[in-house]
Amino acid sequence: MLASLIAAVFVVLWSTGFVVARAITPYADPNLFLLARFGGTALIFALAALAARAAWPGGRDLGKHLAAGALLQGVYLGAGYWAVAQGLSAGVMALLGALQPLATAAVAAPLFGERLSRRGWTGMALGLVGVVLVLEPKLAAAAPPSHGSAPGWLVVLISIVAVGAITAGTLFQKTSLAKADIRSASAVQNFGAALVAAVLALALGEHRWIASPTLWASLAWGIVMLSGISVTLLVWMVRRGDAARATALMFLAPPLAALEGYVGFGETLLPLQLAGFGFALVGVLLARS
Repeated sequence: MLASLIAAVFVVLWSTGFVVARAITPYADPNLFLLARFGGTALIFALAALAARAAWPGGRDLGKHLAAGALLQGVYLGAGYWAVAQGLSAGVMALLGALQPLATAAVAAPLFGERLSRRGWTGMALGLVGVVLVLEPKLAAAAPPSHGSAPGWLVVLISIVAVGAITAGTLFQKTSLAKADIRSASAVQNFGAALVAAVLALALGEHRWIASPTLWASLAWGIVMLSGISVTLLVWMVRRGDAARATALMFLAPPLAALEGYVGFGETLLPLQLAGFGFALVGVLLARS
């Protein structure tokens, strides 16, 4: 029951990342926003770890935690936001992100001996089909990434790098890093993500920050709910179970984001997308069974 509740909370919170990314677009450059988000989360977890007198990672483990956080959040979101800013459809980016559970399952088998049954792989396939159906309207309307300054092949390559980064960052959590206190580990990993965001913001010359209630509310949500709670729940689930089964929940993020867009922004929700939600839900249930 607890595991099911944690899974439900995780996928709902994770899905709101799509809404936050859309909400901040008029007000802040993406990596500048991510720097503030990761830095705020790192500070909260650092204070929590200090208050609890938790042990801190040291030596090689410190570097591993910094790298894990940089990959799991910094490179993934920084590269993904950049690709979308260069013209890659948000729907295409979400579809590429949905490949992450499949990549995790494929890599976790040889590394950690985690093997999905045929039923599990069937669930993965249904989950991907569901995501495709949900995103189909956006994919059909997607223009090629041509209005940005970067060539199209580079945009696609960077988006694939983003998916590879979150896969590697997730699998990192199954290594010796799993022994660390999750509060101090989260502080260090969010600091690693903040370093990546800072480098990208400087390299891309990002400086736009138009203060508004929407921006501050999005930042607070990103600090506490996204980088704070949802990422921590993902790490907790990966530490205590199969990485593939934990990440299979991500198939539900685009369908939930479509529902949130319907409720929050009045976006159209087609019968095809509702069918996709059903496929994704069945797929996740099979993959996690």
